[in-house]
Amino acid sequence: MYLLDSNVFIEAANRYYAFDICPGFWDWLDQVCPGRDVFSIEPVYRELADKSDELAAWVKGRRDADRFLPVDDEATQNHFAGIARTIQAGPAQNAAKQKFLAGADPWLVAKALTAGATVVTHERPLAANATRRISLANLCQQHEISYIDSFALLRKFEAQFHY
Repeated sequence: MYLLDSNVFIEAANRYYAFDICPGFWDWLDQVCPGRDVFSIEPVYRELADKSDELAAWVKGRRDADRFLPVDDEATQNHFAGIARTIQAGPAQNAAKQKFLAGADPWLVAKALTAGATVVTHERPLAANATRRISLANLCQQHEISYIDSFALLRKFEAQFHY
């Protein structure tokens, strides 16, 4: 199973797979991903749907398609509690801790731990003593969760977008 981070959608929509440049990417997400265990989670949905742009409209159109997994199950909640303790004990500034814990990233890790999933993100690890920001990649490493970027996912599934 693969769980997509918000930045996979945002980077694609705003840069290399914009809706008007590469609609095939979005069709691929619609048609191929459900059968390949490629999902995201409800907190990612909320982050993306909270805007008023083309990506938000696209995401809202997929709300009921079982693309965004719930995080209210007991196992995910328990993993989140442990992640929150890890973050609070870490070297980051309090503002960075609060911002990170308020977002979808710790929930991605919690759901990945619950489901044995790989996280798909464009984030990269930061220095171990970073204090201004917390990286999803670092948290994945700490919890021994595999993570890849969207290009590795596309290659794994041999996705091709033809003109």
